[in-house]
Amino acid sequence: MPVERWSTAQVETLAPDAASIKAGRGLSAPLSWSATGRLDDVLWGQCRGYQVCVDLTGPAYRCSCPSRKIPCKHALGLLLLWADTGVATAPAPEFAREWQAARAAKAVAKPRAAATPDPAAAAKRAEQRAERVAGGMTELRRWLDDQIRQGLAGAQRSGPGPYEAMAARLVDAQAPTAAGAVRRLATIAGIGPHWADRLLGELALLRLLVTGYDRLAELPPELAATVRSRIGFPVATDDVLAGPHVADRWQVLGQVEVDDGALTTRRTWLRGASGRFALVLSFAAPGQPLVVDLVPGTEFRGELAFYPGAAPLRALVASRDSAAEPFTRPEGATTIAEALLNYSTTVAAEPWRFDAPVLLAGVIPGDDGWLVDETGAALPLAPGHSEPWWLLAAAGGRPATVAAEWSPAGLRPLAAWAEGSFVAAGPPVPTAGSARRAELPPEMLAAALVGTNRRPWAGDAPLLDAAAAALMRRRAGVLPGPGHAAVAAAPAETTAALPGRAGARLMRILGEGVPGGAQLAQELLSQWLAAASELGGHVPPAALPALLDAGRRNSIIRPALARVAGERGVWLAGLRDDWRWLRDEAKAPSLTTAFDWHTGGSGERLGHLTALRRSDPARARELVESTWAEDSSDDRARFVAAFATGLSEADDAFLERALDDRRKEVREAALELLRRLPGSGLRSRMAQRARAAVRRERRMIGADRLIVTPPEELDPGLRRDGVASTPARGIGVSAWLLEEIVAGAPLDTWAEPATMLRLARGNDWESPLLHGWAKAAVAQEDVGWATVLLNEVAGTLRESVRWDLHLVLPGAELGRLAADALRREDPMANRLLAIHPGSWPEELSVAVLETIAHRARNDRHSWQLGELCRAAAVAMPPAYADLVGRLALQLDQEPADASRVRPVADLARTLAFRQEMVDELKP
Repeated sequence: MPVERWSTAQVETLAPDAASIKAGRGLSAPLSWSATGRLDDVLWGQCRGYQVCVDLTGPAYRCSCPSRKIPCKHALGLLLLWADTGVATAPAPEFAREWQAARAAKAVAKPRAAATPDPAAAAKRAEQRAERVAGGMTELRRWLDDQIRQGLAGAQRSGPGPYEAMAARLVDAQAPTAAGAVRRLATIAGIGPHWADRLLGELALLRLLVTGYDRLAELPPELAATVRSRIGFPVATDDVLAGPHVADRWQVLGQVEVDDGALTTRRTWLRGASGRFALVLSFAAPGQPLVVDLVPGTEFRGELAFYPGAAPLRALVASRDSAAEPFTRPEGATTIAEALLNYSTTVAAEPWRFDAPVLLAGVIPGDDGWLVDETGAALPLAPGHSEPWWLLAAAGGRPATVAAEWSPAGLRPLAAWAEGSFVAAGPPVPTAGSARRAELPPEMLAAALVGTNRRPWAGDAPLLDAAAAALMRRRAGVLPGPGHAAVAAAPAETTAALPGRAGARLMRILGEGVPGGAQLAQELLSQWLAAASELGGHVPPAALPALLDAGRRNSIIRPALARVAGERGVWLAGLRDDWRWLRDEAKAPSLTTAFDWHTGGSGERLGHLTALRRSDPARARELVESTWAEDSSDDRARFVAAFATGLSEADDAFLERALDDRRKEVREAALELLRRLPGSGLRSRMAQRARAAVRRERRMIGADRLIVTPPEELDPGLRRDGVASTPARGIGVSAWLLEEIVAGAPLDTWAEPATMLRLARGNDWESPLLHGWAKAAVAQEDVGWATVLLNEVAGTLRESVRWDLHLVLPGAELGRLAADALRREDPMANRLLAIHPGSWPEELSVAVLETIAHRARNDRHSWQLGELCRAAAVAMPPAYADLVGRLALQLDQEPADASRVRPVADLARTLAFRQEMVDELKP
């Protein structure tokens, strides 16, 4: 049966570390591969001379590169290519056929017979170990009793020393697992809420373990195996695989990784069609990758071999009879009550088990950190998972199937299936406090804290035995929490979903899985949102939390983001304060429906005002005036800024009144509009002041000249009209006032720019005049004045003013200047490239490509090439991807420094990425 293509998320779970994901993504474009294909269940490809194979039934990997990581970046790149676009259909080369045949032969080969052990020697070793363990357990019993007699209150002062000493004794006694349990006590004593309750519970479980070992011969075989395992007796892998096998269709529910500094452990939970859960553990030393062969969200047919125990969960994959394939929803999900009943059965059979898997049907998050099912039963989420934005976004407040680990600390989600899609749980977020409550009776805690030497325990059984029984009753008898309400469901979407491949690319961008990494991710996100908003539709729900966080940090992308967030995005934003900006950016109420300006929210009023300014600006102005006195200063400033839509002379009087507002933000918003408004009172006043300060004297003999009489002080009228009171550094007061007056006057106050520049040349006040005209050209966006000023007097202008003039130029003209500077090797070229708006024109793109080719072959400093390639990555038209790719291949074949080839190859991948991004968002 053919294997269904995996999702990008499923492929990324195979990566041994984040760096491998990033490197694999860089090789996921077709341009990186000279040949690809598929041979049955084997993907193969050739990348820069390396031969790569991936067996999807394992998965298993083979690559001729020297990397020690499994899978390497080439295998990940091939899998990502297959997940994104599929692979070609070229005939399989010999290396792929040979590897496939070798794996098939290995699968049917008989295992080599192991050397026959000496039974007598083995029995003697077992007897010696049993004696050592028995001694260690006897010493542990005495130590536990001492802790209770002396009291736990002293644990805060004693530190980890006593626990480390007892753990070391158990290691000597060959009881490593029990030693680890004792060592963990040091992380509980005196730390966190209810520490005494947790410490007494762990001591009681250790005492129960000692009692179990004392009666090991009397216990049922399964429980005896559990006791031996908890003490540290090893079970050989071969022994497990030699035991019974359970054949089933196994669904991989999810994974959890724990890194304790000395070892990285991955817990992978599976569930068979028969209803049986299984736990597969994998381990790695620090710095070493974990072998990934079980992909969450996929299923396979095969056999598992379970470790012996009273509640057997841990297993080994004995064989696979099919390739891993995605599934839409797991089977056998239960209500919360049924899941707790199963947990109780597990804990009753194995008292030392803290957590167990649950598969919950139809659960919805509440607004208080609980999950609620359709019967009204609820369970709390564990600390770090109490705000499941990933689940709220994916399911939209509707019932979902959730796989999780349940423990007294709460639910730790693994994954969910919502609206037919698999969604991995989000990473835990550190939270203050703990949802866990005390599990043992207060009288037990009181006696344990002060010690039984001071407060004798009057129970029928010793204190630790009684605590173990109470703890088991509490855990096995836990009931669902009542009285918790699920969040209201999100409204249905009113637009179509964006194309699936476009949504997958958005997830890659948000995860910084793009060529160039985080440096380019923000710009690519902005471009993706702009293109998506033009197409129309809404983003994948799973992308919303990361997308809303991106909008929270970057206000520039908010308008485009709001157009693609959909109804679910607005709903989700309403549940979290720092995402509420989306509601302000969301679509305004329809002008065809009734809207109460006086009762609407801030964002709704702004949206309504902006829309109304397009159709009836006078009515919009009346609404703002009707509540002006009651509105907050922030709202007043935003409402004034909205007058940019439909701005006309009819708004002049209102904006003039806004110049007298008590808040600076409101005054500045009004000033910006009045300076742009032809015929405004402000422009007329500034023109009058400019004519009084600068007069053209016409002569009968000789050239005309300018008579300049600048104001000597800043009067209240100038201050009200926006003239700053503090001059720029190094400029006198009169010169500064002259510059500001000229900057505020309409440019049509003067003759044509060439004439005015000629008249100002040599004048004592030439500098403030030129700077005033330059600032006026910037404010009034006058291309003619800006061009003349840059061509004739750019060298005399302050740098900040000169560069502002460049922003007025059309993109084509700015591109021409940048291209000319590049060809002249003028350092100014880099700044011109940085301020160029939007996509580069053809002339500039060609000049940049020529410069890149030259620098890659000749420059001694690769950082200049790198900076140019990074600038081109987001501004060069993506259609240049093929040309840049050819250049990268040529450089790779030349005896060039690798540090110069790499930026060009990265540029080619980024342009190809952008081209694919554009193609995916075409109607």
